[in-house]
Amino acid sequence: MAKTKTYYVCQNCGSRQLRWQGQCPNCNEWNTLVEETETPRTTAKRQADVQPVLKLSEIPSSEGSRLRSNIGEVDRVLGGGIVRGSVILLGGEPGIGKSTILLQLIAALPQVKTLYVTGEESLSQVKLRAERLAIADNQLRFLNNTDVDQIVSTLADYQPELAIIDSIQTLQTQDLGGASGSVGQIRESTARLIEIAKRTGIATVIVGHVTKEGEIAGPKVLEHMVDVVLYMEGDPLHQYRILRSSKNRFGNINEIGLFQMNSAGLAEVMTPETLFITGETQLSSGAIRTITMEGSRPLVVELQSLTVPSGFGYPKRTSSGFPLNRLQLLIAVLIRRAGLKLFEHDVYASIVGGLSLSEAAMDFPFCLAITSSLLDKRCPQDMIAIGEVGLSGAILPAPQIEARLSEAKRLGFTSALVSDKGYDKIKGRQNGLDIVPVRHLEQALQHLNWK
Repeated sequence: MAKTKTYYVCQNCGSRQLRWQGQCPNCNEWNTLVEETETPRTTAKRQADVQPVLKLSEIPSSEGSRLRSNIGEVDRVLGGGIVRGSVILLGGEPGIGKSTILLQLIAALPQVKTLYVTGEESLSQVKLRAERLAIADNQLRFLNNTDVDQIVSTLADYQPELAIIDSIQTLQTQDLGGASGSVGQIRESTARLIEIAKRTGIATVIVGHVTKEGEIAGPKVLEHMVDVVLYMEGDPLHQYRILRSSKNRFGNINEIGLFQMNSAGLAEVMTPETLFITGETQLSSGAIRTITMEGSRPLVVELQSLTVPSGFGYPKRTSSGFPLNRLQLLIAVLIRRAGLKLFEHDVYASIVGGLSLSEAAMDFPFCLAITSSLLDKRCPQDMIAIGEVGLSGAILPAPQIEARLSEAKRLGFTSALVSDKGYDKIKGRQNGLDIVPVRHLEQALQHLNWK
């Protein structure tokens, strides 16, 4: 009889302790240790099989075995489709559209043998969603179960090409004593799903809940175990959704897919160039447009800033969609290197459309937006600015600058303020686009006749 062992597992980092403590010694979080019991499975000793050693040329390629759907934005994020035998982890806020996009995904693969395993909802609830999405394919197969061992046995017997597990927090195994959703249950359930996926070649998509910090619930090692980590982003009160890859062993990371939520489910956004701009014929003061890179996709975005005299001794800085610490750094550079009196003003910054950006190439346009609002000067409607700003006020080059400038030219912009470093490499390559190289913030302000 196998002896049952008791551990205290941290629900934040997943570390195991032999006794309960108020504070986890690994991550220093308080009151996160939960008692879990584990009964090791008894297995007879066996002689390990000798596995063949292969040359690189003998390993079969998985590139040609991708499952391609009719949802182009999903295939784009995944690098061309779902690789057979891969394990994908999909996270997102409640109600953001995770179950909807997965149901549409398996409906878009009519020639692929699929199995949708639901642990959160009953089969009747899934059917109601399918009817709302006008999905009536009799080839779809569903299973309502939360026992991971029974699910693994069903997968081995049914042998689908694609399996959807919705969600990992509802699964549990009888070999562990913790409740479903605990760190031990999540980790063990994921490990068993990965084992069956790799052994049989079943592509598996696992849905994961997110914490209040926006990270997938469970131990961080969960994201290291899977092949692809996707996040569904967006405000549930708004119609646009962004599917973003934060890890992808088969394609680019930070690639995004754009969707619009409507009564028929999630529809692909075919004109993303109008998604993150206001569409005004003339920009107001404090607004500027730039080109950001999301994976391999260039997107035009509109940055906005508002400066108002501070009514208190301590000015307020607020940011939406841009790191607040980075905004405070840019304000300090503008005060010290450009001579702007921002220490007397509250500064607000945001990105149109709810997009979140953290890349350094947004520094320069945000500096111009803040200056535009403070001086009440309008940025030219047909101009973009791209570049990082150093603490000295110097303008530094942005990565993938040629792709950004090509997109700016395609969208009808006529001028671009960029760093003078590396200017020789792009000079003359964008016919019809006036590329203005600048070395310092002051030089850029002088070019715009703002100083």
